[in-house]
Order: sequence, then C-alpha cells, then structure tokens
Amino acid sequence: MTVRVLVVDDSPTMRGLITAALRRDPEIEVIGSAADPLEARALIKELNPDVITLDVEMPNMNGLEFLEKIMRLRPMPVVMVSTLTQAGAEITLQALEMGAVDAVGKPGAGVTAQEAFAELTLKVKTAARSRVRRREATETPRPRVDYRPAADHVLAIGASTGGVEALLTIISSFPANCPATVITQHMPATFTPSFAARLHKASAATVAEATDGAPLMPGHVYLAPGGLTHLEVSGTTPRCRLFQGDTVSGHRPSVDVLFQSVARLKRPMTGVILTGMGRDGAQGLLDMRNAGARTLGQDEASCVVYGMPRVAHEIGAVERQLPLARLPSAILDLCGSPSAQTAA
Repeated sequence: MTVRVLVVDDSPTMRGLITAALRRDPEIEVIGSAADPLEARALIKELNPDVITLDVEMPNMNGLEFLEKIMRLRPMPVVMVSTLTQAGAEITLQALEMGAVDAVGKPGAGVTAQEAFAELTLKVKTAARSRVRRREATETPRPRVDYRPAADHVLAIGASTGGVEALLTIISSFPANCPATVITQHMPATFTPSFAARLHKASAATVAEATDGAPLMPGHVYLAPGGLTHLEVSGTTPRCRLFQGDTVSGHRPSVDVLFQSVARLKRPMTGVILTGMGRDGAQGLLDMRNAGARTLGQDEASCVVYGMPRVAHEIGAVERQLPLARLPSAILDLCGSPSAQTAA
C-alpha cells in the first residue's frame, strides 16, 4: 500500500528537502505541498492524504493551532517537523500531547538533511498505520490519594510512538509517594529534558531525567535520556546506570535493556509496556515476568500503535491488557502494599 503524504512547511527549501527524503521510499507518494495552513486545509479537502508532515512555525496560523483544528474536526495522522531547540522541543511535545503521532527534527548546525530525516520515512509509514482519534476535552487526572506503597517496589515502564500521551495519563495520576519508577520512552535527546519537566509539572511525584548513579527512591520517576545511552538499574540498593552501547532492538535507549536489568533485581517489581511500533521491550518484559514480576500491557483499542504491546502479549510477557484509562489505577494496585490492595 502506498502512503500518500501532504508536506506542510512555509520554507520552499524545507518542503523540497522533506519531499526528496520521502520520495526515496517507493512506498511513499508525496501528493502535494503547502506553504501555510490555509493552503493546506484546501489541499486536505481536495487530496485526502494519508499522512501530513507539519511545520510548527508558519504564517497565518501556527502549526499547533492548525493541529488542534485537524484533531478536533478531521483527525488524521500528523508527523511534526520541528527545530531541534529547547523551544522547538517544548512545542513539539505539546503537539504530541494534542494527537500528533510522531516528530522529527529539522536539519541544523552540524546536522545534514540526510541525518535529520533518517527516520522520517519509517515514522510516516508508521503514522499511516496508527490509530488517530478525535480530540475531546478531558479532565486532568487527580493523584491517587489512597495509595500505600509496598516496600522496595520498582516499577518499569516502556513506550514509543504515542507514549507522550500515555505516560502523561499515567504519571499525572501518581501520588507523591509513588513507587520508584524508571521509564524508557523512545525520543530524541533534545526532547527528553523538556518531557521530563512536563511530566514533573503534571505529577505530584518528582520526575527528572535519569542521571548515572542516581539511587532509586519512592516518590521519584526517572526518565531515560534520549538518544545517546541506555538506562539500566543495578545493585543491592538499586541505582540508575547510563552507558553507551550499540542499539538494542533497534533503539538506544532500549526498553529491553531497562526491563532485563530490572528482572535481575531481588525485589518486588512491576513492568508495563505501552503503545509503540516494533518489539522493543517484549523480551525484557517476559524476563521480568519469569523473574516474578507483575506485568501489564496497553490494549489495542487505546494504543496509537499496537506494536510493542502486541508482541509482548503474543509471547506471554503480559499478565493483563488494559485500556489506557484503567492502567494508572491497576499499576498502583500492583505496586501498593497488600493492605492497600485489600482496601481497594
């Protein structure tokens, strides 16, 4: 199946670079391009593309405003194309919260178009297979107040495409005394500091990028830095360890690496695998379950991309599959003290 793409960017040069990158893949057809949202709106009605690549900063209407209208009025897969700056990362994270499927960075200082757009075709094809829903106003989740932590419990979460929305839903429900939590989310290095800050702002818990040697403590959530290192936990008193290495399951950081390290800990543990393409984390979650962990997976209907949870379910790594809305409560039940679970 050929994926039909509309390229939206106010720069003629950037439209040309994006178009050239996409046309290298015979399974992608660029059916048109637009310089601003008004032109894009007309072309969407005329051409009915499968996927849109969307710039953030444009004349007449910025990309976020246009994305909000798309997701409210005519939901379709959108891949954001953003500058790799802190401001660009923060805006892109807003776009991912609003329903954009994925994002890539623009070429910049020391970064060629070929390097910047190396994953563009894969992300566009993944977006074409994603489940995009109409955006509805939702209440901000409130932290769970009846949670009583179990001693020494470690929670490990892995996510990829669609994970921004899923992780915000889960972490924003966590109380200040949440279990020690480690997360690997596939995300460029320039995005994870902003995402950790966004999660911290949304949660009663303390959320930060993981640092090498940081001790795992209740009430803290540790997000793997993007791009350059893997995150694992180790030691009788578990600490975060960041290390460089080859990609695993096609990724760095890898969910498999994180889950397999947690499986080696001699303590209570829970593993959760969320929306994402591919199979990263499936084997690691199976290792955790075989080591005695409780395990959960996001169900197909609530996933943006039912890839990682599907593989994990098929190989027997997932104890239960649940819709995203039910995962926060289920996670805290598994990580809580027996008396708290009985009371719930």
